[in-house]
Formats: sequence, C-alpha cells, structure tokens
Amino acid sequence: MKNVESFILISALFLGASPAFAGSHAGAPMAKDDAKKAMPVAASTDMADGEVRKVDKENKKITLKHGVIKSLDMPGMTMVFGIKDAAMLDNLKAGDKVKFKAEQTGSAIVVTDIQMAK
Repeated sequence: MKNVESFILISALFLGASPAFAGSHAGAPMAKDDAKKAMPVAASTDMADGEVRKVDKENKKITLKHGVIKSLDMPGMTMVFGIKDAAMLDNLKAGDKVKFKAEQTGSAIVVTDIQMAK
C-alpha cells in the first residue's frame, strides 16, 4: 500500500510540474518563427512611393502625396517633409513621381533620400 501511495504522490508531482515547465520553454530550442520574432529588426531600407506636390527650396521642405511609409508605420497621405539636403530638391517639380526614404528626427520627419521613380 505504501508503494502505491508513493507512486501516486510522485506521479502527481511530475504531472503538476509538466505544464509549468512546458510553458516556460526552458531549455527548448526556438522554432524558426520564434527566432525571427526575437531578433531585432533593422531599420527598413524600403523606399516609399510619392508624388511631388510642392517644392520649397528656401525652407528645405517638400510636400509629397505618398503611399505607406513602412519604416515609420505611417499610412499614405499628403504632408510636408523637411529635407536633409536642399540640393536634393534641385531637379524636382510638382507632379514628379518619386521614391523616397524618410526618418523621424526629433519631432520632425525628414526626407533623407529621394529619387525619380522609374
């Protein structure tokens, strides 16, 4: 009888510990998808599509009607951007189709690269 009680007690301890251990993933290798989630994501190098609405060289600004900007998690809209280098505006005019990169700099969003769309 003592053997049966010991067996039940030990079984209960193992069964009670199993869900906690399984839930912790302790010592378990990561699945492929888990490894992707755990790794830090580098800043996106994708360029957003846009159409130039206005160029303001004097104030280093450009108004763009743009699609989604993935790197900023921003939906498409029309907005004014600061521009990193005024020389990037030299060959642009309203109506030009462009591809561009933008970054958050303090409270402003600045275009850091802009090219004519192909």
